[in-house]
Amino acid sequence: MKAPTPITQTIQLPDGRTITLETGRMARQADGAVLVRSGGTALGATVVSNKEARPGLDWLPLTVEYKEKFASAGRVPGGFLKREGRPNDREILVCRLVDRVLRPLFPKDYHAEVQVIITLFSYDEDVASDSLAGLAASADLAVSDIPFNGPMSEVNVARIDGEFVINPSYAQLEKADMEIMMGATADSVTMVEGEMDEVSEKEMLEAIKIGHQVIKTQIEGQLALAAMVPTSSPKRVYSHEVHDEDLRKAIK
Repeated sequence: MKAPTPITQTIQLPDGRTITLETGRMARQADGAVLVRSGGTALGATVVSNKEARPGLDWLPLTVEYKEKFASAGRVPGGFLKREGRPNDREILVCRLVDRVLRPLFPKDYHAEVQVIITLFSYDEDVASDSLAGLAASADLAVSDIPFNGPMSEVNVARIDGEFVINPSYAQLEKADMEIMMGATADSVTMVEGEMDEVSEKEMLEAIKIGHQVIKTQIEGQLALAAMVPTSSPKRVYSHEVHDEDLRKAIK
């Protein structure tokens, strides 16, 4: 059988580094699957969704998982079982950072179960994987037919020796006096979390603006990748909620 031909798209960061998005080779039975590479770091993201919501469900059952395999750093789990353990604090925090930006971008009446799984395959200490997790999750939704009002992306912005650095390495973060993780769509910033010394509002806004410009570039890359995937459009048709408009007006 002929091996599938992967579809790739390269994103150029301001400092010359590149991020490569690839789809069409791995996890082809998933609704969407993307491999994200930057330096020696590689993450795989897959997404699947039921065609219809379960009866009586009036919310979005979205599950986001982020897993860092021991093998990504060339290690084997210790202990008798030699298996991956339960999620650690870092993995849980990365899951939440991704979920927080993804969840509001689904249609309000889309209640089919959705699972997004992000796996770290290769670890590079010079490229932090948490700053790529949001990009990977959004990219696999972009190439799928699942209804999604994205794309979005996330970046880490740190100020080191007075200069703002996008997606700094772990060693660089130790020298930073300001660090934020932010998520955004092309139009608006949807999440900002950070740790810093005392900074002015002007400095904070400058960091957000710089990060948002890079996010816009990453979103353009996702859209370009999705345009090369025939199954990414149109998005699937699903059963919409039926509301009692008279009741809605009475409540107002």
